[in-house]
Amino acid sequence: MHISLRCGEKIFINGAVLRVDRKVSIELLNDAAFLLEAHVMKIEDATTPLRQLYFIIQIMLMDPSDPAEAREMCESAIRKTIAASGNAALASGLQAAQSLVDANRIFEALKAVRALFPIEAEILAAGRARIPNQAA
Repeated sequence: MHISLRCGEKIFINGAVLRVDRKVSIELLNDAAFLLEAHVMKIEDATTPLRQLYFIIQIMLMDPSDPAEAREMCESAIRKTIAASGNAALASGLQAAQSLVDANRIFEALKAVRALFPIEAEILAAGRARIPNQAA
């Protein structure tokens, strides 16, 4: 797999953080868990249930040394989100993400959760629309 990085860009590979000092192209010759800086979510951006789930799965990818606690958190977050949402498409997508995590396909699980962000946004927007504005 060929990856191109710009000057100053970071890449996270198997728990290691690499920053390049110039434009570079690298080739990964074996299977490695990696995440480009552009796909890394900061903790302050994990403001919704799915974004929190994405952050948990991201931790599993970035720090593969002890995934047991993160896996438990992931499973719990998926169960709670399915129970709270009542949305069939979201539930199906989350179950698919759980299957990917169970198969240790963490990067694909991240992509699956990210693909659900628009559904979550619709659910949250509909919930805000139902709450009347209160006069102060």
